Amino acid sequence: MPSVPTPVDGDGLAEAVTIGVSVSVPEPFGSAIQDARAGYGDPLARAIPTHITLLPPTGVPAARLPEVRAHLAAVARAYRSFRVLLQGGGSFRPVSPVVFVRVEEGAQECRELEAAIRSGPLARELAFPYHPHVTVAHGLSEAALDAAYADVRGFQAAFAVPGFSLSRFGADEIWRPWQAFTFGA
Repeated sequence: MPSVPTPVDGDGLAEAVTIGVSVSVPEPFGSAIQDARAGYGDPLARAIPTHITLLPPTGVPAARLPEVRAHLAAVARAYRSFRVLLQGGGSFRPVSPVVFVRVEEGAQECRELEAAIRSGPLARELAFPYHPHVTVAHGLSEAALDAAYADVRGFQAAFAVPGFSLSRFGADEIWRPWQAFTFGA
């Protein structure tokens, strides 16, 4: 995922950070998908924990982080846990070189959360309409994307979603969970 350079002030604190918000895919499913992604040769496999995106990479001034966190806490309080069923594969080709696992159950809840999160201090336009999914291969050769698509057709995982996470894109170009928000809390 591309990033914007993060200027640093005299105290060593970033003036701006790149954040994302997502639903984590729990174990053992998260590692299985990450291992598959690495197996297809995706260089981002170990830099991005397995997730369903709710807010794509977004630059935020560090001074606005308390407002962003308060917004995310308010969104989380308004929602309840829901079930996700990941099943089968899909692709955004030819528009984008991405193969993914489909969100068969819980997609509507993800859409509602995404809309609530992408409001207030996090309001922004998206390059593409929101489509909940779990990426398995991105930006690879057609042969690798074809192999990933064939392999994920039989994938299935079900789990409860108790909340979502705010993640930060590090200087080392790795995404790390930063703060968890529990539904109804």
